Amino acid sequence: MHRKIAIIGDRFMLPEVFRSEIEKACGNSLDIRTLESAWPDEPMEFGNPALGLDKVKEYFGRPDEVVDFIADAEILVTQLAPLSEGMMQRLPGLKLVAVSRGGPINIDMAAARTHGIRVVNVPGRNASAVAEFTIGAILAETRLIRVGHEALRKGEWRGDLYRADRTGRELNEMTVGVVGYGNIGTKVVRLLRAFGCRILVSDPYVQLSAEDRNAGVELVALDGLLARSDVITIHPRVTEETRGLINKDTIAKMKPGAIFINTARGPLVDYDALYDALASGQIASAMLETFAVEPVPADWPLLQLPNVTLTPHIAGASVRTVTYAAEQAAEEVRRYLAGLPPVNPC
Repeated sequence: MHRKIAIIGDRFMLPEVFRSEIEKACGNSLDIRTLESAWPDEPMEFGNPALGLDKVKEYFGRPDEVVDFIADAEILVTQLAPLSEGMMQRLPGLKLVAVSRGGPINIDMAAARTHGIRVVNVPGRNASAVAEFTIGAILAETRLIRVGHEALRKGEWRGDLYRADRTGRELNEMTVGVVGYGNIGTKVVRLLRAFGCRILVSDPYVQLSAEDRNAGVELVALDGLLARSDVITIHPRVTEETRGLINKDTIAKMKPGAIFINTARGPLVDYDALYDALASGQIASAMLETFAVEPVPADWPLLQLPNVTLTPHIAGASVRTVTYAAEQAAEEVRRYLAGLPPVNPC
């Protein structure tokens, strides 16, 4: 009897990529069904008590449709499909859920443990993509790429940007502060080292690698990093400790005229306080990739500031993120079918 696998992909994590990698890892003797959802062309949701989804967030899909599709499958492979307590009660045959993202926040983990469902994920799946994007974000601000681009789009030739008192600065004469030294932060530091800048790291729960220490990277307290850094880029996870980490008080400790980069998560930042600092010139400019509310409201004040670069939460979106996440999910499926322990249990 063939083992049954339900794949719920989307228009980023394509179901056919999941299927191809699973068949490559496990052979063709599986009963696989696939479904493609409309994300990211349609926005995800963040918890809906009316549907029994108050304990999940960042998901896409209606409970009844998801349950009907999974049906009697033993394994679910997905990026965004939600799984709540009520849904699990209707899926007694489900034994493994492979979530192709860094955190299984679309799954009620307490309920999964109660129902004996193994959940695995793919930590660091987009770390390289986000780290590369962060370097691009820093360069867009330090070298005035956004300023020049917007001027030319309006038909204005900004020759004055070549003036010594207005032009950009090279990273090799700057200090860059990296807040958070996890999968992404470590890669950002590694890339930054090639530019010859002074690098400060703040993370109370880690030690620097020997390679970074030998390259002159410094591990410092957050206050010291804020006071010394010309550029500040943040990369911690959102926890109760880090929520609102960048706020009125921490902004006041920043070096005047600093540049701020957020390619991590919106809830790390008090955007009202950031707006005030950008509008006053206390912070010279910012590049913001993630937001507390997504999509951002059309009348959001930060959209109107001239010293902000904005992108729609795309730092982790790369073709390699897709293939890597599918490969890792397929390996977890292979190990489960072979009776082996998971690589990344949640």
